[in-house]
Amino acid sequence: MIKTVSTTAFDDQKPGTSGLRKKVRHFQQTNYVQNFIQSIFDSLEGFEGKTLVIGGDGRYFNREVIQTAIKMAAVAGFGRVLVGKGGILSTPAASNVIRKYAAFGGIILSASHNPGGPDEDFGIKYNIGNGGPAPEGITDKIHANTKSITEYTILDAPDLDLDAQGTQTLGDMTVEVIDPVADYAELMESLFDFPAIRAMFEGGFTMSFDAMSAVTGPYATEILENRLGAPKGTVVNGTPLEDFGGHHPDPNLVHAKELYDRMMADDAPDFGAASDGDGDRNLIIGRGIFVTPSDSLALLAANAHLAPGYAKGLAGIARSMPTSGAADRVAEALCIEIYETPTGWKFFGNLLDAGKATICGEESAGTGSDHVREKDGLWAVLLWLNILAVRKEPVKDIVTAHWAKYGRNQYTRHDYEAVETDAANGLMDALRGRLADLPGTTVADLTVATADDFSYHDPVDGSVSKNQGVRIGFEDGSRVVFRLSGTGTSGATLRVYLEKLDTGPGSAERETQAALADVIAAADELAGIKSRTGRDAPDVIT
Repeated sequence: MIKTVSTTAFDDQKPGTSGLRKKVRHFQQTNYVQNFIQSIFDSLEGFEGKTLVIGGDGRYFNREVIQTAIKMAAVAGFGRVLVGKGGILSTPAASNVIRKYAAFGGIILSASHNPGGPDEDFGIKYNIGNGGPAPEGITDKIHANTKSITEYTILDAPDLDLDAQGTQTLGDMTVEVIDPVADYAELMESLFDFPAIRAMFEGGFTMSFDAMSAVTGPYATEILENRLGAPKGTVVNGTPLEDFGGHHPDPNLVHAKELYDRMMADDAPDFGAASDGDGDRNLIIGRGIFVTPSDSLALLAANAHLAPGYAKGLAGIARSMPTSGAADRVAEALCIEIYETPTGWKFFGNLLDAGKATICGEESAGTGSDHVREKDGLWAVLLWLNILAVRKEPVKDIVTAHWAKYGRNQYTRHDYEAVETDAANGLMDALRGRLADLPGTTVADLTVATADDFSYHDPVDGSVSKNQGVRIGFEDGSRVVFRLSGTGTSGATLRVYLEKLDTGPGSAERETQAALADVIAAADELAGIKSRTGRDAPDVIT
């Protein structure tokens, strides 16, 4: 039976760069989830009888929202829903399923690298038919609908069994519960030299992959241990848990410190890696060396030809604006284009669809390629393994050789989390108000050469995205970027990105924070971080 339910609009359902994210208890308000899903469906056209993909990262409240979404899809007019067994689909796996089965789109339930549990975070986002996040034109429609919604429709029916693979019927719609791993593993095997990687493991190569009690556990276990022959126990924290084991599933040096400490030990494995809550981010650590996401993007691009799926070369490289310029010099050496986009993977979609870029990356531990339309943590790990299998060199040697050839971008990100929103906005507004006057001034012994608020002109569709982050460039080539993140759920997260090119002797041994001390001091003086936020130090340094 179809139920039409009267509802009242909420004023806080504007999707960010990765959909709508709030605390679980906020989503649990009466009709909150239903309002947002109905607003998604009301923003779409031409989906009658077509396929919708639904899945998530297994966090708390995942299963309940999947049941709601399926029952609403049955009334909306979709002909088929594909849902991962147990409600599980990593974000890149969901993108692959959308593309492989020519689905109209998909609903992905995740708050990515944010913590999970009854008092933690949840998220809903819509992906379009290319497998990528909805562009701003659609998210703007969704937001407009959330402000005017007065009713939603849902099928009044028992919950489906999400743990039994196979086909079920709900009203006039077919629901197929699919293996969440199989299609993704098949795609990875088509891109990388699995026999070479398998031979490397057979030769004694050792690795530790921390799945952080999140969604990539089943994917990594199947691919690394079952298909590539890595020893059992290579994957740690491999069972997805609703609260991620009480840990923060963000693969950075703070939240994956146990892995980092292991990789810095004398008896460290040859290679260490981790992925996040929904599987789209990665952490890469060699024995005795952490590879920054910006450097990893550059290294993957420079060596991608070693993998079968990229042997023909790259069409171009794309990076988010706050990501370091390391990839720019690789693109120059390869005589291919480099594209600088706003933060948010959806901005890479047009470039990938148009064949302008092959590999993309963000400094926030996201890298990927044209194989899907999301960043992909395990893909990056496998490309690294392919490179290691071919070059037969340790990670540290590969990285230092890259720095010797291209120069080293000393780079760091300082995060000030849960800053009072008015204070964060005031800081950014004050910076923007001074941009015209900054060039030529001296700050902490650095002279400002350029100052702007980044605007992106999409080379494919001509769209313009303004106010994407304040950039300050200094005469010595160093720079600092300030922006507010859209991925948090409490207050505001101020991200400060700091970088300089280091080509002098000993650059491989220099400690990053010390090398950037003058840029760090200039950033605080420019923005008045301490005086405006009350923070003496960042919460997270990566």
